Amino acid sequence: MQRTGEQDDEGAPTESATEADDEAAPSPFPPGFPAASPSTPPERRQSVLSSLADQQAARLSRLTLTGLFSALYLATLGIFHLLGRLELRVLQTAAILTLCAYIVFYGLFASGLNLRSRARNLRMPMAVSAIGIMLFVVYLEPAAQMAFAPFFLLTMAFVMHRMSSRTMFRLALSVMLFHALVIAAHYRQYADLDLFKLEAMQFLALALTLPGFVMLADRVQRLHGALYRANRKIRDIEADAQRDTLLGCYNRRYIVAALEQQKRLAEQSGEPLCLAVLDLDHFKLINDDAGHLVGDEVLCKFARIALRNIQPTDIFGRYGGEEFLLVLPRTTLEVALPVVEGIRRQIERFDWGVSLRHRVTVSIGLAQHVRGESVLDLFSRTDAAMYNAKQAGRNRVVVDQSTE
Repeated sequence: MQRTGEQDDEGAPTESATEADDEAAPSPFPPGFPAASPSTPPERRQSVLSSLADQQAARLSRLTLTGLFSALYLATLGIFHLLGRLELRVLQTAAILTLCAYIVFYGLFASGLNLRSRARNLRMPMAVSAIGIMLFVVYLEPAAQMAFAPFFLLTMAFVMHRMSSRTMFRLALSVMLFHALVIAAHYRQYADLDLFKLEAMQFLALALTLPGFVMLADRVQRLHGALYRANRKIRDIEADAQRDTLLGCYNRRYIVAALEQQKRLAEQSGEPLCLAVLDLDHFKLINDDAGHLVGDEVLCKFARIALRNIQPTDIFGRYGGEEFLLVLPRTTLEVALPVVEGIRRQIERFDWGVSLRHRVTVSIGLAQHVRGESVLDLFSRTDAAMYNAKQAGRNRVVVDQSTE
């Protein structure tokens, strides 16, 4: 789409942690490249909305996986029915309850109501509902006991890396308590000692298995937490490597890589691409007169002004010294010109808060990518336009017309 002129983290170690990014949609930018700089409010809003959409999509994907588990459970009950061990009404009841639970959770995720919960992934409610349905089926038909243990452990495995060992232990203890009540109800209802012994043995086997399972879950949760923290550190290091430490905008290495990437995308899609070179006028004199600390402050304020005036998909970075690059994907010269002219006017009128002998202004060169030309050619034309702006008296925008 061409630009117009209008201006529980999945992966967190426990369910109480803040949710991190789920699987992200494919990006047109280089690896690790965010669609927008986090330095401006519009970009932050764009990033948050995109992240939430990706997380909700991932949660719906996981819900589909739980639906597959439920289908396997129902298939097992269906086999029991074919073997004459389970009544049809029990199978129908299990199918109806499972379908209702799936619809409820799908509705919560699709509507976004889950975002009101502290644990947005709703893994615990999903696990509790699944276990509750299985226990109810066991209550209706003792033969379903044979399917309960494996699918109960499968459910526990589904949430093991999202729960603390204490929560996992409490859940296991609660399930075993209700399981014991179901066995007691069976004995009272059927008064069948052989059935009671069989169910008691199955209960005992499961009860002896669960402590080891909880210990294993605790180990998995710890490893998952360590991996999560390591990934966060890697992402922080990657983000720091992309940014100018003083200004917070992208650095030279990153902005050049982004320009290369956007040039390739423009070649493939046929969409327009513009590049602007921005250079502060008389910046050396500002440093000499007011000192380098004031010069650094001027650079920081300039970067913030520029970032406030660009679109979330635009890419702004420091090329070196007082020279900056602005990459404008899917943008024609007619649309790009008001953007850079707006930056120039704001710099000219800005109250810098310090007494400077020389007014702070910026000279800008602007050019549009021509199909087949290299990044070096595009940069050379844009840089030449910027120097033409300097020679014409500075504080102006010069558009490269050499390709017309």
